[in-house]
Formats: sequence, structure tokens, C-alpha cells
Amino acid sequence: MIESIQNPSGDTIDYTFHDGAEGARDLLIIGHGVTGNKDRPFVIGLAEAVSAEGMPVLRFSFAGNGDSGGKFADCTISKEVDDLKAVLSAAEGNGYRITYAGHSMGGAVGVLAAASDDRISYLISLAGMVNTEAFYEREFGEETPDEGCMWEEPECPLSKVFMEDMKAIKTTAPKASDIKVPWLLVHGTADDVVPIGDSQEVFALANEPKKMVEIPNANHVFSDDALEPMSEAVISWIGKVLQG
Repeated sequence: MIESIQNPSGDTIDYTFHDGAEGARDLLIIGHGVTGNKDRPFVIGLAEAVSAEGMPVLRFSFAGNGDSGGKFADCTISKEVDDLKAVLSAAEGNGYRITYAGHSMGGAVGVLAAASDDRISYLISLAGMVNTEAFYEREFGEETPDEGCMWEEPECPLSKVFMEDMKAIKTTAPKASDIKVPWLLVHGTADDVVPIGDSQEVFALANEPKKMVEIPNANHVFSDDALEPMSEAVISWIGKVLQG
């Protein structure tokens, strides 16, 4: 995949492509979480581990993040669904069957997209955010939108449009029953950003085939010793669903 990818707003989506085995037609697409980008260490680590097994991987930054076009202040889950669909269109145009793995807010994006877009053949949620309104209130409720910033990061302004979108969505749980594809949920037991209860809640509502893997003592970004078991869980599950 060498062409430029643009979202409906005309923002260029920055991505990195990892080759797999020659002729491989299954592609893993990885989307990051809020304030993140495609170059987070665990995103790179997962991409390299999966591509080493022969499956090509595309990791990308949502518009307004990393080196993608657009403004961070315009980022919302709803807008990132459109970003993901632009990436899906590029992948489909190159003949790939798609597995999407979304981390944190990127996990919420994946649920909303997969519930209505059959181009996602397999879905993975990595510490996926489910209760968006609760997340907003817990993490940013004391900040003033359009004045404050996220987690004291000046380059990540907290916008009113972000707040309104998080509250309008409220939770992705009702969409779980609309997902008809195999679904893997991976969550760390020590996650203090998105509680593991989010994944447990949506897993209970999901259709079969589904699987949930809890990584003991793993934090929100699967750092240190958690990267390997997270990657192994993803690789093992992908291997089984692609064979079955």
C-alpha cells in the first residue's frame, strides 16, 4: 500500500506498513487511543510481532495525532470512525481482508465501525474504552473545555466538541450485539485508565465467537513485561480464526 490515505475532511492519514509473507492477503490494521499515535512502543511492538509471523500490518495515526493532518482539537470518536473507514477503503482497494485492533479510544472506534461496516472481518479490542461518558468525567471532568488540556499536555487541548461527542455516545455497549464477526478482547488487570470492567461488560453482551484475555498486572499501554503476552494473545487468536 503506497497511496495517500485521506479522511472525508481531506486530512492525510499517516501510516506505516509492515510487510508480511509474500502473497499474504490478510491485513492487521492497528488504531491507537486518545493522545496517542501509531508510534507508541506497544503499537510498534505488536505490529512487528504480527508481521514476523507473516501477516502484514498497517498502523496509523488518527487525524490530528502524530504526523497525520488535521487538528487535535477536532478529534472525536465519531470523526475517528470516519478516519478508520478511509483506511478500510484503502485496504479493501488493495485486496486485503481486514482485522482491526483498536487500543483504548481506538477500541471504541472499532466497535462503532464494526457494528455497521462489514469490511472488518475480525475485531480486536485492546484495553478498549466502552463507557465514554464515564471516562470523560473521570479523566477530564474537572477541566474546562476549550480552555484546559488532557492530562496536563499542552499539545492536547480539551475541546468542547470532544466532550459533547463522548457524552452523546455515552457507551458503546449497546452496539456489541450488532457485531457479527469474531471478537477478541484483551485487557490488563492493572489498567487504571480504562477499567477492566469495561471489557468484561461488553464481553458479556457480545455474540459468539468471542474471547477475552486478561493480562495479569498489565497497565493500560501493556508496557514492560505485558507486551509479550498481549502480542501472543493476539497472534494466537488471529491464527485460530483465520484457519477456522
